[in-house]
Amino acid sequence: MVIEASSLIPGAVRLDDVLQELLRLLQTTSAHLSGEQLGARLGLSRTAVWKRIERLRALGYQVEGSSRRGYRLAPGQDLLLPADLSAALPLRWLQAPVYHFVSLPSTNDAAKELARQGAPEGTLVLSETQSAGRGRLGRTWESPPGTGIYLTLLLRPPLPPAELPKLTLLAAVAVVEAIQAATGLITGIKWPNDIIFQGKKLGGILTEMETESDAMRHVVLGVGLNLNTPEFPDHLREIATSLASTGQTYSRLATVRAFLAAMAGLYGRFLNQEFPAILDQWRQLTVTLGKTVTIRRGNDVYSGLALDVAPDGALLLARADGTIEKILSGEIQQASYS
Repeated sequence: MVIEASSLIPGAVRLDDVLQELLRLLQTTSAHLSGEQLGARLGLSRTAVWKRIERLRALGYQVEGSSRRGYRLAPGQDLLLPADLSAALPLRWLQAPVYHFVSLPSTNDAAKELARQGAPEGTLVLSETQSAGRGRLGRTWESPPGTGIYLTLLLRPPLPPAELPKLTLLAAVAVVEAIQAATGLITGIKWPNDIIFQGKKLGGILTEMETESDAMRHVVLGVGLNLNTPEFPDHLREIATSLASTGQTYSRLATVRAFLAAMAGLYGRFLNQEFPAILDQWRQLTVTLGKTVTIRRGNDVYSGLALDVAPDGALLLARADGTIEKILSGEIQQASYS
């Protein structure tokens, strides 16, 4: 099933098929292509090609051009093209559609709307930027264009709602494995949903669900990663980072591919009742366990030693009075992860 998402989602900006193919042609070579060459491939006049080049530029794509040499993509752009993304889907999700947007309010909100319209499991929503991206607890997620990864995967697990925290932990394992596979860099997981690099937040995971009776109708699993983000607003500089802090840039496409591959394997194991083994992987990757932390949950504040994560995904906290507190949700506010 393929749904025309742009008409369903207010504020969505999406490339049409001709613009997608034009970008793909420009990406295939570092040489200039004339308007005549591009027109012949696209079935357009030179004037129509020029108009579409201008449209790409207006959307933020950097296309160099001159009357004598033609057009080419400016070097250094890290493109996520729909055809490349579709080719990246693991085998079990090959039939699921990929929705790529230039801009969206929120990939999670778009995925929810697609889910309500009947989109199948494995549907992927990806945007170059978000105007209303968010993290846990309603916080704003900064989504500068062309540098980060902002995606949501639609799942339809035949499970009760109590299983949702496990999917968040599973997704965190997939993200860390993907980053290492695509970049060679080691990152860690802060319970329950943050990805940590060099002591700062690199990304986060936001899982949301709709239920029916005692079962999940669907789950949208959102991932935001500051892959090549060059700088942050003043209020984030002390707590946020990107992989660009290493002095290099990394392929967004390779990272997305690695994430989808990791998710396909882990999600299959999860449905096959193998979560205990996945939780062991999470324990090996976390930066939380063994730390003294302070956690806020609503108006309640808890401090203690993070001992372990229970089989249901709850954090087990050893309080100063010797009691063990089981915390299913909350926000770690104080801890050192360097």
